[in-house]
Amino acid sequence: MKFFADTAEIEDIKKLQESGLLDGITTNPSLIAKSGRDFKEVIKEICGIVPGPVSAEVASTDFDTMIKEADVLRKLADNVVVKLPLTVDGLKACKVLTSEGTKTNVTLCFSANQALLAAKVGATYISPFIGRLDDINLEGMQLIRDIRQIYDNYAFSTEILAASIRTPNHITEAALAGADVATIPPAVIFKLADHPLTKSGLEQFVKDWKGTGQSIL
Repeated sequence: MKFFADTAEIEDIKKLQESGLLDGITTNPSLIAKSGRDFKEVIKEICGIVPGPVSAEVASTDFDTMIKEADVLRKLADNVVVKLPLTVDGLKACKVLTSEGTKTNVTLCFSANQALLAAKVGATYISPFIGRLDDINLEGMQLIRDIRQIYDNYAFSTEILAASIRTPNHITEAALAGADVATIPPAVIFKLADHPLTKSGLEQFVKDWKGTGQSIL
């Protein structure tokens, strides 16, 4: 499974990139607003740090303006992925951009039928929102399983990008369900390495080593 960080915070991105755990980045208007910076400047800076895909979302909702915005976004850097809403206009824009060789991420997916439409228009990624479905007492992970089955049935190349991830358990479950990518808040990525038995075991190893009076160096 590939790991994308769902953030526009430059310091977190640098730290993750240095760790070797990062395969790409997703952003959205809310994350950009939180950064308080110019949208295009942020995207260009992120693309300079991360060589993998960086999703940059259009801000409009009509087809014509989406295409104009997408043209600006894809010129920011070679690794920009244009992020589009899962609407009829968004799907239409996805078809046009895909036919031109631009990578796309269709976002705000909440049903298997929506994911099927995105695959039919050639989306590079589909972003089903797990956490938001869980919030309304629906099983978000079942959506991942349903999409995986449908895509496998027809050999669609669209990658399943599990989004709206809230906990480390979400990542385990998404991996078991066959998601190709998980886009994850940086804090959750760092939590993946934590385990109380790892911590206590390491403390014991360090203590025992000190007791030998030896040094490797």
